[in-house]
Amino acid sequence: MIDFGKIFNYWIDETHLANEGARYAVVNKNPSTGGGSLQSYIQQQADTPELRNGGTSAIPVGTQVCISFPNGTANVGDPVEVTVTADYHFIPFLSTKTGIAPSKSLSGSSIMRLEAPPTNYAAGCT
Repeated sequence: MIDFGKIFNYWIDETHLANEGARYAVVNKNPSTGGGSLQSYIQQQADTPELRNGGTSAIPVGTQVCISFPNGTANVGDPVEVTVTADYHFIPFLSTKTGIAPSKSLSGSSIMRLEAPPTNYAAGCT
């Protein structure tokens, strides 16, 4: 039951992060200091170090944050999509005994329309 609670919490966090990232993207704001990407900034806002950076048996690789322009253009009024994804490995202590590692890709996404041209960030993934 603990795994399912963590999965649900992480999915909610990813959805929140995607919404936050999309809002920053539509108003052309990158709150990252030191010239970091908007994707990296959103990734570092995750609730737990496990979700941010991975490195555990449940989440070996941290979240991936992607920003894309579904229409292929980035003009005011066009959509921008932010997707936050992580692979969660269930019951990791059993996989070491059985060799079976059931996993599920958790993903949250948000699409909003651009209010300003994107000059403070670029499309792509972390």
